[in-house]
Amino acid sequence: MKAESGHVIFKDKFKYKDLQSCFEEMMKVFLEETDQMPDEDEILQMFMKINMMDIEKNRKPEGYNRRGRMRMVFPLTKGKKQFYIRADSKTAETVRITERLSKILKKAGLPHTVEWDKLLTIQQ
Repeated sequence: MKAESGHVIFKDKFKYKDLQSCFEEMMKVFLEETDQMPDEDEILQMFMKINMMDIEKNRKPEGYNRRGRMRMVFPLTKGKKQFYIRADSKTAETVRITERLSKILKKAGLPHTVEWDKLLTIQQ
């Protein structure tokens, strides 16, 4: 299976602070799997700190929304809280990485569902 975007949609009672126990692992896995790990540890720590400051205050984190072949985006949406992995084109890598992040969330006890290629639905 190939997809341009993989969406992780959290259940109704989810709060962003619920990500505290697993976000760092998710970010590292995402950066490693997409070959976007910063060369300098200080840059990685900056990404983590910026995101964790928001998560600790129960705010939507930034994710990793920089130029690159893949992004991890926490969109501003009405209703359900979610994030998505997006590639420049349909690829099996998007599916593999989304599923790997889903396993981390399951291990942390965070209920969610996974959907594919739903960017048009989000933007409406």
